[in-house]
Amino acid sequence: MSGAAPQGDREQSASEILGAALSGAARRAGVDPAEGANTHTVVWSAIGGWRGILESVLPSLAFVVLFTIRPEPLILALGVSVGLAAVFTIVRLVQKSPPSAAIGGLVAAGAAAALALITGRGQDNFVPGLITNAAYGTVLLVTALIGWSLIGIAAGFLMGEGMAWRQDRRKRRAFLWLGVAWSALFFARLAVQLPLYLAGEVTALGTLKLIMGLPLFAPMVAVTWLVVRALYPPEKRAAQAAETTSEA
Repeated sequence: MSGAAPQGDREQSASEILGAALSGAARRAGVDPAEGANTHTVVWSAIGGWRGILESVLPSLAFVVLFTIRPEPLILALGVSVGLAAVFTIVRLVQKSPPSAAIGGLVAAGAAAALALITGRGQDNFVPGLITNAAYGTVLLVTALIGWSLIGIAAGFLMGEGMAWRQDRRKRRAFLWLGVAWSALFFARLAVQLPLYLAGEVTALGTLKLIMGLPLFAPMVAVTWLVVRALYPPEKRAAQAAETTSEA
């Protein structure tokens, strides 16, 4: 009769699955320190280039502008916002380019618009974003504080060392502070935007959402990439790859 798997084995298996998923997402976003690209290239890839900027900014910008000019009927501003997200998704599908980012934006825009239409309040269009900031900030902070930083898990699998970084005090400290920094970004958005939501200041809320979006996300990507590159210099990566090959 076989017993239950040891707790350590279950944790390791879970961390491997999570690490593979996070590192795969980072590679698809263009954030791969192993490729040796410069900081500008990595950040530009992470935000999706001009297309990523347009997909991220235009739907929200259209809503803010139209709502400011003509708040009633609410469906006008919401419809244009969701329509733009739908156009971006269709273009990606037609061009057979990865549609995940555009589809995610379309789903988020659709859910936010549906909530705003149900309540009849323009500020409710921003509720999913507020919830996302709270959730991301909490998860990143908690995992960093307990020594299982999501940044560290992703970086470890990106660099081919799995969870070995947890045995290195320098890397653990660096990934702790990176996790705290990313968490602070999400909580800062929440701290600024939540009072505006509660006050019903739709135009100010939408404007600050845009300002605190890509303009803050891009520098954080750059800092994260530079720290990970410093923790895994090229000579160490080469030695690690050679060691892995010899063991195979």
